[in-house]
Amino acid sequence: MIFKEIRRISSKNIRYLCYTQLMIKQTSDGIIANIKISPNSKKNEIINEGEIIKIKITAQPIDGKANKALVEFLSKNFKIPKTSIKIVKGETSKEKTILFMTTDEEKINQLKKTLE
Repeated sequence: MIFKEIRRISSKNIRYLCYTQLMIKQTSDGIIANIKISPNSKKNEIINEGEIIKIKITAQPIDGKANKALVEFLSKNFKIPKTSIKIVKGETSKEKTILFMTTDEEKINQLKKTLE
């Protein structure tokens, strides 16, 4: 029982370290950002907490409503079409990897400035 507890805690720490190493990465497709979502919040906002990008969303995490609200919020905030924002990883998790498919340098710089 104690061994399972220690193993579970250490695996969370390893996942956290991997998660926080690359918050933003530029690829040929656009920008990939690792974020943590906080659904059911009072207001939609982006919070930069040192090693982590936290995005608060008012929608509840039921039937993909929070994911849809996240994409809409990011689309309005960065003026990127909703079809150009994809959740690559973490559809059912609070930790998500988002791909912003854009080649516009102005929008890429705005993304980097806001999310770094």
